[in-house]
Parts: sequence; C-alpha cells; structure tokens
Amino acid sequence: MMPEAIRSRRGLLQCTLQDYESRFAGRHKLHQVLRYWAKRKPEAVALVDHRRGRRLCWREFESRAAALARELLRLGFVPGDYLAVSLPFLIEHILLEYACFQIGVIHAPLDLRLPADEVIRSLGLIRAKGFVFAGRVGAADWSELGRAVRAHCPFVQHRIQFAPPEEAVEGATPWAELAARAETPAGGAEAAALEAARVRASAAVREEDGAQVIFTTGSTGPPKPALLSHRNITCQNMCLGAAFSFGEDTRLLINLPPSHVGGQSETLMTTLFWGGTAIVLDLFDAAASLAAIQQHRVNLLGQIPAMFNFQWRLPDYARYDLSSLKLAVYGGQQVARSFLERLAAMAPGIATGLGLTEAAGFCTYTPPGAQAEDILGNLGYAMPVYPLSIRQAMREDGRAGDELPDGEIGHICFRGPQTFLGYVNDEAATAQTVSREGYLYTGDMGFKDSRGLHLAGRAKWVIKPAGYQIFPGQVEEHFCALADKVAACGVVGVPHPLLTEALVAFIEKKPGAELSVTELRRHARGLASYLRPLYYVLLEPGQMPLNRAAKVDYVRLKQMALATAEREPAEKSQEFS
Repeated sequence: MMPEAIRSRRGLLQCTLQDYESRFAGRHKLHQVLRYWAKRKPEAVALVDHRRGRRLCWREFESRAAALARELLRLGFVPGDYLAVSLPFLIEHILLEYACFQIGVIHAPLDLRLPADEVIRSLGLIRAKGFVFAGRVGAADWSELGRAVRAHCPFVQHRIQFAPPEEAVEGATPWAELAARAETPAGGAEAAALEAARVRASAAVREEDGAQVIFTTGSTGPPKPALLSHRNITCQNMCLGAAFSFGEDTRLLINLPPSHVGGQSETLMTTLFWGGTAIVLDLFDAAASLAAIQQHRVNLLGQIPAMFNFQWRLPDYARYDLSSLKLAVYGGQQVARSFLERLAAMAPGIATGLGLTEAAGFCTYTPPGAQAEDILGNLGYAMPVYPLSIRQAMREDGRAGDELPDGEIGHICFRGPQTFLGYVNDEAATAQTVSREGYLYTGDMGFKDSRGLHLAGRAKWVIKPAGYQIFPGQVEEHFCALADKVAACGVVGVPHPLLTEALVAFIEKKPGAELSVTELRRHARGLASYLRPLYYVLLEPGQMPLNRAAKVDYVRLKQMALATAEREPAEKSQEFS
C-alpha cells in the first residue's frame, strides 16, 4: 500500500527524494527487494510462468537466485563483469539476472532478433565476460549464434546454452549442468566458502553501482549500451508504482521483451518492488497474452501500442474475459484518438507517460481517472524526485542551455536519481546526452503547461522546409486521422534544391482499405501548406519498417525516402502561404 504521507497533485501521488531515502530505504538495491518480500510473505507467489504453468514464491525466488549467484562466483565472475543474455523471458532468465544483481555482476539482456554480427558488436561494446544463449525454440535455433560468438569474441570466457546437453554447441556449458551444480552444491568447506563470498559480495554492492545494461533501440543511430544503476531502477520503481497504483494485489502481465526497459524496470521490477505478482509470458503472442489476462485475472497491463493493435485485430478478441483489468498503460509513441477510445473500452482506467532507457523507464505520468480527451497529446507530469525542465540546446562546452518558460518548445530534460550512469565505454556519447550539471537531454522536443508535458517530436528528426520547423508528429497525426484506412504513418525529410528540405510521407494502409495518393493529397489540404508532404509512399499492411521496440524506424524511412526522391524528382515545389 502507498504510504499515506506521500502528497498528491491533481490526483497524482508525488514522490520526493525524502520518500525514497526514508520510506523505501530497504529496497534501494534490486536484490534487497527479494529479501524484503521473502521476509514478509515467503509463501506468496512472486512469479508465474503462464506458458509452462510454473509458480515461484518469494522464498524460492530468493533462495534459487542466491544459488545461481554462488555458481557465478565459482565460475570466476567478479563485481563489474558483464553477463550478456539472449534468452526469452523465462523464469530461469529472471533468476539469473537477480543472481547477477546480488554479486555486482551487470546483466545485459540482448534482443533475440539480433543477427549474429549485431550480437558480436554488442558483446564487444561491453566486453562481456559471459554469454547465455538459447538453443532450439520452436523453428528457431540459436546454436549458430553460439558458434559465431566463440569464433569472434575471444574475450567471452563463459558460454552457457539453454539447451539439452546433447544439443549444446562445442565449448558451451548446458544450462541444466550449471543449474544442477547451483541447486546441489558440493558440501563442506567449498560450499561454506562460496556462501560467505556471496554474502560479502552482496553487502559490498552499492546502490550507485551498475546493475543492468539496456541497449537503446537505435531509433537515431546504432544501439548504445546504457548502464543503469540499482538506484536508477528502484527510484523509477517507486515513482511508477505510486503513479499507477501498484501494490501487493497487483497482477501484471510481463509480455514485453526482456531486452527492453519496458519489460525490465517498468513492468517486471516495478511489480516486484511493490510486492505484486508478475505473470510472465516468455515471448509476445497476442492470443496468449489475452488468455493469460483471463486465466490469471491480470489487473494491470502495460504494452506498446503495436501490441494492443495486434490483440484488437484478433478475430476472436471479444471472446476473452478481460473484466479483471483495472488499468491499461501504453508508452513508446504518440497515438490517435481512435486508439485511446479503443483502449478505454478495454479497461476502466488508461494511462501513459514519457519513458526512456536512459532514465530507467517512465519519468512522467498521466493522473488517475484521465479520459481519452485528457491524454490526447499529453504525457502527464513529472515527480518531484526527478523534475522536468524544458531547456535550450546543450552548449558546446557541455553546460545545459537556459530553461524555457511554460508553453515554449525546447529540449525535454530531467535531472535526478533516475539518470543513467552513462553509455558503457563511450564517454563522448554520454557527454552529449548528460550536461555537466547533470541534466539528461532525452532527445525529445516539447513544452509543458498546466496540463502537463506535450511532445513535439525527436530533436534529430526535425524537418526544416523553407525555414519552417516541422516535427513529424504534426503531419503524422493528421493522416492517422483517416483511421478507417491508415494503419500507420511516418514522415521524414529529404534534401530539396529550392526548399532545403521536403517532406516524404510513408502511409501504411489498413487491411482491405482502398487508398490513393490523390486522396492523400486532398486530405493534406487540411494542413498548413508548409506541412504538406511533397512525396507520398503507400505501403501495404505490415510493410511499415519498425525498430526493435516496434516503433517506426525513422533511420530506415530516411534511406527509403532518399531513394524515392532520386526516382521521382519533384517537378514543382510546394506553395507556401
């Protein structure tokens, strides 16, 4: 339950640094969360594996994570080492990461969709000491990935494969062998020494130490390894839980990828921080997600918009009993009114906010009871512990730009305990993201007023035709209003000899919809002339390029737009009023 002393603003509970330091002092380190709840309710269920029907109580969770921690110590892992993991969201994966947390080893989950060369690149960026990878899962087999890592990453000392011993690749330790050693350790002096080493290592971990690396989604360039501390994550857990009413009765479905900040600190770790139950789905599946909500009486659901859309498109969506849902939260991108209306029909409460990897997740929150009209174009309010500031661009010497008044568009910044430690082994990129005074420049542009934070767009993707400043979202929202025909829209700029930049609109049609460029140009007359695209590219259903977070991939769109402009040189420029 939320401590009554925490203040409320517009119905949104306000968490302060004093709250974090006093009321939540026993949960600043991620492994402390296990100890906290294992002492208070040891037999209560902490984790449920929906697909396999397994349950883990807090007592088992704590003891099995400790056993794996001892095994990692036996293998020679020490504080500051990186253990990269390419596994679905299995209970074993969760146990492994909490084993890492308690001995100072940094857990680095990787996207399962990465090709071998990207995995090799990612491992090299953090110089991973260990790599845990899958075997055969359905039609997919990650064995070749294990062989590629062995061939190209000599710095990886331990390769552990989640596969039967007879299927493990050469040089890899089968997971079953490692788990068996962890669960049935040798007795006597060796066991006592390992447990003593685990206790010492756990006590030595500081809340300011790195706990987890989450690779950015690569929406503005190659993914970068963002290092999050225990303090970053648990402060976010406090705020997110307070804002969206997490508690011991929370039953939240975890179906976001384990490589995503949404799957880790936002959903899994916040649920555990507040003593709730995490219903885990190893890989996202629209039908399986709805079945899990129905079977386990899930009452809080957090997903990105694409996942909701996949569920709503199921032909038998209406047959699932979703009456247990109290709150549905989305994040990751702006949405149309039609999306919010559909979301409000799914759950009595809806919410969103601004979240990013470098802030360990959410950093603004819409108030409880908000309706679709309240949320449209609004990302809510920040918490006092991690205040929001709209500022001018960072200065060349690394100092933050001046703060801007309410209503004026600028760089969205935050400062406080959620700001990440930096990009691993990349001081230059870190310095471009965090000012000398500690302001985190999120890369987003926006403004704030009495209704909260309003997003204008990504700073990198601002388009400037004929001297105007355009954020893609301004144009995308206009075309997405054709809700019966348009599934998604992405807008980028390309060089133009007269206008400097011209707009290219990529429009993905809904299944079965008839749509033409002529119709789109006609609809664009509702925009100011300088906002009208010069080029249109119609995409069939499912053809919109998405990045690893299932957001529109603007890097890929930019490449496609340049090719379009080369093939179809504009014969006339846009007319500006």
